[in-house]
Amino acid sequence: MRGATTTRRRGLAALGLAVALLAGGCAGGLEPAAPGPGVVDRTSAPSGPSAAAPSATPAPGTAPGSALAALEALPVKGRAPKTGYSRDQFGPAWADVDHNGCDTRNDILARDLTGTATEPGTHDCVVLSGVLADPYTATTIDFLRGQTTSTAVQIDHVVALSDAWQKGAQQLDGEVRRQLANDPLNLLAVDGPTNSGKGDGDAATWLPPNKAFRCQYVARQVAVKQAYALWVTQAEHDAIENVLSRCPDQSLPAGGPAPVVEPSAPDEPDAEGPFATCAEAQAAGAAPVRRGDPGYSSRLDRDGDGVGCE
Repeated sequence: MRGATTTRRRGLAALGLAVALLAGGCAGGLEPAAPGPGVVDRTSAPSGPSAAAPSATPAPGTAPGSALAALEALPVKGRAPKTGYSRDQFGPAWADVDHNGCDTRNDILARDLTGTATEPGTHDCVVLSGVLADPYTATTIDFLRGQTTSTAVQIDHVVALSDAWQKGAQQLDGEVRRQLANDPLNLLAVDGPTNSGKGDGDAATWLPPNKAFRCQYVARQVAVKQAYALWVTQAEHDAIENVLSRCPDQSLPAGGPAPVVEPSAPDEPDAEGPFATCAEAQAAGAAPVRRGDPGYSSRLDRDGDGVGCE
């Protein structure tokens, strides 16, 4: 009997070891595939990153393939320290990553502006003038290249590079970061002052003043973060989810042509409502609150400069 008991104990121990090894093997994850280069084709719609989208089971009522479904597949983590961040970590500004002879800034101007004129002798690369239907403000802006006029139109990184750095990009290869900084999927020509006001904010702290464009805007952020294996914070996730709840069938952009700009929606409070007081905004960590931010209202902006609770 003792020999049988010992044999049975040894068998159980071996079985337990096999189960543990099997569980350990299943727990490991695959490293996300590095995204392919973004390419701007000046004669057709530019393509976005080629990384495959992570698979996930959408929440009930969520359309498969929608931005909302993709959002639910993104990891939710805290913001990493900004230590070590600099623009140089993403390569030279406006590199010619697609080797078409034109830098990325001029590629995006050529894509997003209409009625463009280019400088002779530059192979139609340097955009001298054009008209922008600005997606952030739903206004029309005349662009004129010049030392004091070019800044009227800026090229926005929809997912700010600093934000990307703090949410996974510092773990990416330097070449992949260079692609991220020049990927047409992550770039839009927009109103300069509005872009400057955005800074490096994510969806939890900044949304375009043109409410009609917000669904497209956050969908583009989700697409970029999906393609480059970046994460979102809980506050960012909730802010994007709040926007997409109003357009649950919003699809992910694929880097295509300039977005369609619709008239701005009436200036009404967001669904969650503006902050009642600056003390409330400060307690929520949202101050200062800029025009277009969730929680902004004119009563918080006493001097009318578009920034409340300064």
